[in-house]
Amino acid sequence: MPSTPTAAALRFERFADRDARFFRQLAKHQSREWFQAHRHEYERGWLAPMKALLAELRDRIDPFFPDHPLGAPKVFRIFRDVRFSKDKSPYKTHIGGYVPIDGGGTAPALPAPVYVHLGTDRFVAAGHYRMLPEQLARYRAAVLDEHRGAELAAIVARLERKGFTVGSPDTLKNVPRGVDPAHPRAALLRRKGLIASFPPLPEELLVSRALVDWLVRHTKQSAPLVTWLATTME
Repeated sequence: MPSTPTAAALRFERFADRDARFFRQLAKHQSREWFQAHRHEYERGWLAPMKALLAELRDRIDPFFPDHPLGAPKVFRIFRDVRFSKDKSPYKTHIGGYVPIDGGGTAPALPAPVYVHLGTDRFVAAGHYRMLPEQLARYRAAVLDEHRGAELAAIVARLERKGFTVGSPDTLKNVPRGVDPAHPRAALLRRKGLIASFPPLPEELLVSRALVDWLVRHTKQSAPLVTWLATTME
């Protein structure tokens, strides 16, 4: 029987180019015919390297999360879900993948130690994109707790000093009902998710093995935030 690929076998070398030319062309040619004719460019230049990158990254960052075992890396499909979208373009103009905490499911139901997004735009982030209602309740209770809340505020402040941007896709206009609007952690209480976006990813790293070290270094810095969130969701 063929052996299962190891992290060593999936050693990351580079992506196709620093300009994401495949995705820029795909944005102009949103048709099945064009994609099938150029599919090998995607699979060899972006999909295979992303799988290798995340496999190597998972092994390198695993020691940063001793209390939360990591699951198998996941890469999102390039096909868009257009069922409820006005934009019927069939293909995404990026590739995205992440290393999950074990048990996070196919879409992160738990905070993710690292998410990598490359294409016509690029960014890297860690955290919990959007919390479920029961998770949000636990998060708010922890933020209101003097010890746990102060711990989170200190983590966020340290990350921002290091060039991370901490935010969320959804934010309430006001603090939750019953909370003093002048609460010292009001900004955190308005969040419905919590994401640490890494400093801008230098484009030259897309074609270099140095990308692995860059990601490991920044994932280590954001690990306290992911750990705080994972512990809160338990």
